[in-house]
Amino acid sequence: MSERSITFAQAINEALIQGMTEDPNVYIMGEGVPDPKGIFGTTTGLRDKFGENRVLDMPVAENGMTGVAIGSAIMGMRPILTHQRVDFALLAMDQMVNQAAKWHYMFGGKHIVPLVIRLIVGRGWGQGPQHSQSLQSWFAHIPGLKVVMPTTPQDAKGLLLASIRDDNPVIFLEHRWLHNISDRVKSENYDTPLGKARISREGEDLTIVSTSYMTLEALRVAEWLEKAGVSTEVVDVRSLRPLDTETIVNSVEKTGKLLVTDTGWTNYGVTAEIMALVTEQAFSKLKCAPRRVALPDVPTPTSHAVAQYYYPRATDLYRVACDLLEMTINVLKRL
Repeated sequence: MSERSITFAQAINEALIQGMTEDPNVYIMGEGVPDPKGIFGTTTGLRDKFGENRVLDMPVAENGMTGVAIGSAIMGMRPILTHQRVDFALLAMDQMVNQAAKWHYMFGGKHIVPLVIRLIVGRGWGQGPQHSQSLQSWFAHIPGLKVVMPTTPQDAKGLLLASIRDDNPVIFLEHRWLHNISDRVKSENYDTPLGKARISREGEDLTIVSTSYMTLEALRVAEWLEKAGVSTEVVDVRSLRPLDTETIVNSVEKTGKLLVTDTGWTNYGVTAEIMALVTEQAFSKLKCAPRRVALPDVPTPTSHAVAQYYYPRATDLYRVACDLLEMTINVLKRL
């Protein structure tokens, strides 16, 4: 298999091309999909390759167009609906939660809704309370939806191809800060199974369970802790629903210490769910109380000056990890 270095956005684009080439029932639509900028480069060139009947722009009518996508999925198509922000998709929550998620169940398993909804989350383009939310826990709360959050370009391609082939509605969340990162990606057509976490780094002393962009921050912390003699295991969740509880629990049983980090809010979020599962299934293995790092319980600030204190970074994870590990200030100074 041949590999080369490409960006996260290019990996998404390649997955779309391979998915649409493989199956003529796959089509993509969304506001700005045929635009020259191609939604941060992820849809560039698709209309030239597949034509306007399979690569569609859409009006500012998120609820109605999501209904169109669901209807076409029920009739045998495999639509990929793209929103440039998760915030815009809130207008279509009824379609996603009350229709797409429940259709298979309501009709006794006789109908499927093979629909992928790409949503961009996190900081970057479009700051402020209404353009940079991370609402993955909303979707992960709903039975009938699958929810994935890739971190690496390799996983972005594999998970998107797996999502396109899945017979269930899949919420595919891309963090804006990941689009420009590069990594080695196979050129072949492949998929990465949904519902399986990835051990990004093996360790023995501490488990950091992370989602999406926060996995990069967690890996940075693991390098810092290594200088202090701490072996840190980083578990990239990748799939929120289904959640790979086994991999997470196995890691905590090995290390005995848990730090969970997510791009969403702390309260009632992904970090809370993972900590609850671990305490239910591996409480006796924990050497101390688990900790979490996520967004504070306030809306996203518009000011860049304030935003730098709002979003958790590696330094925030590092401070909590040191507290959890009971590392002394002298050790911190040496790093």
